[in-house]
Amino acid sequence: MIKHIVLWRLNETANGKTKDENALELKRMLEAMKDKVKGIIKIEVGINSDKSPDACDIVLYSEFENEEALYNYQVHPDHEAIKVWLKDVRSERRVVDYT
Repeated sequence: MIKHIVLWRLNETANGKTKDENALELKRMLEAMKDKVKGIIKIEVGINSDKSPDACDIVLYSEFENEEALYNYQVHPDHEAIKVWLKDVRSERRVVDYT
């Protein structure tokens, strides 16, 4: 099993929406990926409630059966569209993949 964790900091506004609105939209888009790619075990998206300067705004915790499933998720057209959308929305991204 591969665990894939991503944390983002979002811009205060982007695409005519607030940070909170964009966080909800990102959560919706990521959670919709669950049934689109074979080999996804779990997708969990959390919106941060901690307002400290060190905090990120949103986190993705996901589990995949294997590296092939993670790869298929990363190149899926809907995931590619999320990455394009995020270019204007995010200010920072961190990722960790581990077994």
